[in-house]
Amino acid sequence: MNKIKYALLAALVLPNTILADGNTIDKIYHPYVQALEHEVEWRMISADGDQKHRFGLGKSLSDRLFIEGYLIAKDENNHFKLEAFEIEAKWQLTEQGEYAADWAVIVELEKELDNEQWEFATGLIAEKEWGRWIGTANLWAIYEWGDHIKNELESALALQVRYRYSRSFEPAVELYAGEDTLGLGPTMLGDIRIGKGKKLHWEMGVIWGLDSETANTTWRLLTEFEF
Repeated sequence: MNKIKYALLAALVLPNTILADGNTIDKIYHPYVQALEHEVEWRMISADGDQKHRFGLGKSLSDRLFIEGYLIAKDENNHFKLEAFEIEAKWQLTEQGEYAADWAVIVELEKELDNEQWEFATGLIAEKEWGRWIGTANLWAIYEWGDHIKNELESALALQVRYRYSRSFEPAVELYAGEDTLGLGPTMLGDIRIGKGKKLHWEMGVIWGLDSETANTTWRLLTEFEF
């Protein structure tokens, strides 16, 4: 586990020249996998009048491994278009509470529908609790290649600190960093039980740009039906 911790600390001090380009504001992942879980997910990122939607179906293959497939669409100037698909796998590395922080890794492969453009991403997820406070870090390494784009290796960072007020309501603050993104803002999230073994997870946040390259206001919404 020490090697994983050192890798995270080293990545946090990487120079800004290799941070991911584009808008890196998105879902913040947590390290846990529930056995026998199925999930239907929708999430949306809205900035400067444009929206990016992800529609996902996922399931756990064990108590450590969760896979999910997504269709990705954009709504630009009231024109809705399906543009990519993605496959994602998350592997929980440690039992909850086994170490000072809980750890997982995640890998994603995305393919554009209309051209030969690919993106492979791998992320390190860390989460730690202090009483009712919970801190989460997502650190990404991203490689893009294909037609009409520059092949390059990038990275991105997302941080969340939230307060466990109740199961259905947890206020949080999130920070996102990338070559063209530096944003900070409040988020609300929670779980609503709707039956035995079923729940609706929701998130809503607004992230304000902290530099001239980031949209002044980015909204993010997420719902997950877990069963």
